Amino acid sequence: MTATAQTHWRQAGPDDAAAIAALVRAAYARWVPVIGREPMPVRVDYAEALTRHRIDLREAGGALLGLIETLQHPDHLWIENIAVAPQSQGRGHGRALLAHAETLARADGCKELRLLTNAAFASNVALYQKSGYSIDRSEPFHLGGTTLYLSKGLT
Repeated sequence: MTATAQTHWRQAGPDDAAAIAALVRAAYARWVPVIGREPMPVRVDYAEALTRHRIDLREAGGALLGLIETLQHPDHLWIENIAVAPQSQGRGHGRALLAHAETLARADGCKELRLLTNAAFASNVALYQKSGYSIDRSEPFHLGGTTLYLSKGLT
C-alpha cells in the first residue's frame, strides 16, 4: 500500500470469509507466544460468523488493513473482534476501527459499546483504555488466563 492510498470502509460479504480468516490469523499471531495457544478469534469459522455478525472492513489501495466485527443488542453494540493486519499496526487503524464502531452504535441508537479481551494483550488493553473504555470486571479463563470485560458509554 502506498502512503497516499485513501482508506475506505465496506461491509464484508460471504466472499470475504477467507480474507477475514487470514487477516485475523496474522493479526493474532503475535499473541500465540504470550498465551501459549491460538487466541479464540483465530478458531472462528468466518463464513458462519458473517451470517450472524456485521463485519466492516477498512481497506486502502486494494489491501485489507483491518476489520471490526459487531453484534447489535437492544442496549449496546457488542464488539466481537477487532483486528489490524500486522504491516498496518501502529498507524491508527485500531483507533479508526473503534471510532467506526461508535458511529455504528450511534446510528442504531445505542448508548454503550462492550467487548472482552485477554488481559495478556497489554497493548490492546491500553488502546481500549486510551479510547475511553473502562474495565468492568475480570474473570479467570483457560489455564491461568484472565478475561477482561470492557465498556464505553456514549453521550
